[in-house]
Amino acid sequence: MEDYAAKMALKTDAALREYVMGHAQYREDAVLAALDELRPPLEAVVREQQATAAAQASAEAEVPDEDLPRLYSPAGIIVVSATLSVVAGAILLAMNMYRLGRGSAILRLFSVVAAYLVVRMFLVKWLLAQHFLSLSLAFLIDIPLILSYIWWFWPRYIGTYKFQPRNWALPLGGCLLLLMGLTYLVMSNPETAKKMQQQLEQIQRSR
Repeated sequence: MEDYAAKMALKTDAALREYVMGHAQYREDAVLAALDELRPPLEAVVREQQATAAAQASAEAEVPDEDLPRLYSPAGIIVVSATLSVVAGAILLAMNMYRLGRGSAILRLFSVVAAYLVVRMFLVKWLLAQHFLSLSLAFLIDIPLILSYIWWFWPRYIGTYKFQPRNWALPLGGCLLLLMGLTYLVMSNPETAKKMQQQLEQIQRSR
């Protein structure tokens, strides 16, 4: 724009008057002159952005697989949370954070989970009182927290999708076996089994 202003300063009064009266014919030249002056800095910015993106891509490509962190995958966290409990899924996510040195993120995660469990407890009590609770509804209640593991905590505190996947089926199978064993021990007690049966019948009659 400075070059364009300098060119205009060299014009005579008659030429400037002609420019003002017939500015339409000069409009295209003015736009082209402005674009010519803006082109070099814009090209420099584009080249800098391209160089930065290429450097980041090169740095990520140079990391060998054996140096990548071993983490539980988002899919594994979802399956464990939906199958066992949201607490189990939070533990897997917290183990990922621990491997990446995100200690403060672990505290935030379990603070959110603890607050959710308190709210969930009161919500379940209210649904039971209203005779609205069912297994499908109980599962739907957990969906927002499960999605927050993947859509909120993972991008902010894990921050990478390049990792060596850890086997989440092993802890899932171990926990399922433990739950089955505890269930068998509880049901093997006649008094406990009778009380549970009565509670189930009471819930079914109240619907």
